[in-house]
Amino acid sequence: MDGLMMDRPLLVSSLIAHAGRYHGDTEIVSRTVEGSIHRTTYAETERRAKRLANALTRLGIKPGDRIATLAWNGYRHFELYFGISGIGAVCHTINPRLFHEQIEYIANHAGDRLLFVDLTFVPLVEKLAERLKPIRHYVIMTDEAHMPATSLPNALCYETLIAAESDKLVWPEFDERSACSMCYTSGTTGNPKAALYSNRSTILHTWAVCSADAIGFSSTDAICPIVPMFHANAWGVPYSATMVGAKLVFPGAALDGPSLCELFESEGVTLALGVPTVWLGLLKEMETRGKPPKLARLLVGGSAAPRAMIETFEKKYGITVMHGWGMTEMSPVGTLSTMKGKHRELPLDDRIAIKATQGRPMYGVEMKIVDPEGRRLPHDGVAAGELLVRGPWIVSGYFNDEKATKAAIDEEGWFRTGDVCAIDPDGYLRLTDRAKDVIKSGGEWISSIDVENAAMGHPDVAEAAVIGLPHPKWSERPLLIVVPKEGRSPTKEALIEFLSGRMAKWMLPDDVVFTDELPHTATGKLLKTKLRETYRAHRLPT
Repeated sequence: MDGLMMDRPLLVSSLIAHAGRYHGDTEIVSRTVEGSIHRTTYAETERRAKRLANALTRLGIKPGDRIATLAWNGYRHFELYFGISGIGAVCHTINPRLFHEQIEYIANHAGDRLLFVDLTFVPLVEKLAERLKPIRHYVIMTDEAHMPATSLPNALCYETLIAAESDKLVWPEFDERSACSMCYTSGTTGNPKAALYSNRSTILHTWAVCSADAIGFSSTDAICPIVPMFHANAWGVPYSATMVGAKLVFPGAALDGPSLCELFESEGVTLALGVPTVWLGLLKEMETRGKPPKLARLLVGGSAAPRAMIETFEKKYGITVMHGWGMTEMSPVGTLSTMKGKHRELPLDDRIAIKATQGRPMYGVEMKIVDPEGRRLPHDGVAAGELLVRGPWIVSGYFNDEKATKAAIDEEGWFRTGDVCAIDPDGYLRLTDRAKDVIKSGGEWISSIDVENAAMGHPDVAEAAVIGLPHPKWSERPLLIVVPKEGRSPTKEALIEFLSGRMAKWMLPDDVVFTDELPHTATGKLLKTKLRETYRAHRLPT
C-alpha cells in the first residue's frame, strides 16, 4: 500500500526559488575578475537566472543539452548553476587548470553546445576554439564596458545577452532523475571521466551536508567557498548555502593568504572551505595579521590535512577544523570528522586526533573495505583495504564511457574509490593511501600520507610529499621530499631524528630531498606521478 504523500520533484530550481522568496535580501558578495567587489541578493540572482534561462531557450537549448563553463567563483557563475539546470539543461563546469588537450577532450566528449567563459580564460579558449567542434556560441562573462576584442566565433556578451530577456518565467517541472550538472575527474592517467549528477542526487546531497551532524550550514553563516565552482560543484556549497539562505562570499581568482584574510575580515566570513595548500597560505598570513574576527570554522578536504595544521588552527586561533573526504563521483562529500556525543568531554589532543581522520559517513553513504581478492575486511580500525562506496548521490557509472564504468563498479554495484583505508567501529575513516601510492616494502605497506603528515609537524617544514622508489632488497623504500618554510633550512638528519620518535623504524624515509615547490593537480592534490617521474633516477643511500 502506498502512502498518501504528495509527489513533488526534487529540482535544483527549487533551491533558488526558495532562497529568492524567503532569503531574498541576503547578500551574495563577489570579488570580480574586473577587480571590483560586486554585491547582489538571492532575489536578484533568481531574477537574473530566469533571464539567463530565457536567453538559453532563445538560443535553442533543449533539456539534456550540455552547457559548459570556464569560470572562477563569482556571482555570474552562480547564476549559471541555476539558469542552466532550471530548464533541464546540464551545467558542465570545466576545470581551466587542466592541460589544453584535456579541456579539448572534455568539451568534445561532453558535446557542449555553449561555453560561458570568464575574461581570464578568453585567451585560452581562443587557442582551442577551432578544435571545440560542438560549441555554437561563446559567451564572455562580463559587461560591454569590459568586453574584449576576440577571435572567438559567435561571441556574445553575458550582460547584453541577459539584459534582452524578461525575468518572467515559471521554473518548469520535469523528472527529478534528469541530469542537472556534470564534472569530469582530473585524473592523472588516461582521459578524464564524467560524473553526471541528477537533480534528485543533488538535492539529497544538499540536505545531507546541511544537517547539523554534517557541515551544518545555517542562515546565520557567511560562507566563503574557496574550493572552485569548476570542481565538483564547489563541494556543493552553491546549493547548500542557497538551501539555508546563508550569505555567500565568492573570492574570484584571488586565493592567496592576504587576499583571503582581507575578504574574511571585510565580509565577516564565519565558515570557509578549501584544500590544505590554501589553508597553509592563510596560516602564514595570520601569523602577522591575526585571525579574521568572525572566522569560526574551516572545512578541509581534497587531500589529507596534516595534524600540525589542524592543531595550529584549533589551539592557537580557536578555529574549529572539520576534515572531510569525498570524490567528484560522490557529489562529492562522503565523510566528515564531526564529533559524537561521547567525544565531547575528551581532552583537546584526543579530539584533534579524531579530526585528523577523514571522518565518518553521513547518512546516505555506505562503505566497505576489501582485500586484493575482493573479500570484505572488518571495520576494526586496524584492517586496511580498498574502499568501496554506494549511495543515492554516488555515480552508477561514467557518462559515455562503458570501459571506465565496468572498471569502477563491482559485481554488487559498489563504486571503487581507489583509496586504501581502515574504518573503526564508530565509522571513522583513516586513509592510508591511494592504492597506487602505497609503498610496499619488504612485505609491509607504508602509508605515504602518514609519513607526510608526520613530517609536516616539523616547525621548519612548509609542505612534504613521500613516494616509493625501487630498492633491490625491500622492493620499495620511501623518499621524503620537503619544501622548507621561508627562511628555514632543515637538514635530512634533523628530519629523520624528528620522525624517528613518531613512527616505526621500518617506516622512516631512506632519504630526504629539498625543493622550492611541489607539483599539484588542477584540484590541489599532490601530483605523485610527476614526483615519481622527477625522482625516478634518484639513488637511495641504502
